[in-house]
Amino acid sequence: MKGSIITGAIFGALAVALGAFGAHALKGVLTDYGAGIWDTAVQYQMFHATGIIAVGILMHPRLLGDTTSLKWAFLCMSLGILFFSGSLYTLAVSGIGTLGAITPIGGVLFIIGWILLLVSVAKSRIF
Repeated sequence: MKGSIITGAIFGALAVALGAFGAHALKGVLTDYGAGIWDTAVQYQMFHATGIIAVGILMHPRLLGDTTSLKWAFLCMSLGILFFSGSLYTLAVSGIGTLGAITPIGGVLFIIGWILLLVSVAKSRIF
């Protein structure tokens, strides 16, 4: 629970820092296409950092009880950030197009994470 919230907060802080870095330090380095890729990576990282924080809050034992699906949701969203946003950051800076093949793995992990969150809430008696 606490670890998920901390991880989400770290990912969120990094998203803000990487967004600022992309907008300022990489302004003359990235092409318009690369800047768009960088912005997409930052957006998805922030969305899922927020999702990870929500998962961490829902892990409180008094809310949903069994947290197994939420633990997997946390893992999938975290790995999704690393695969999806990480590959896009690298692609934006390096221009290595083959890195785009890794990005969908992160996207699938994001989808699985959200579905696991849905399953956890649907199975609960509180909501």
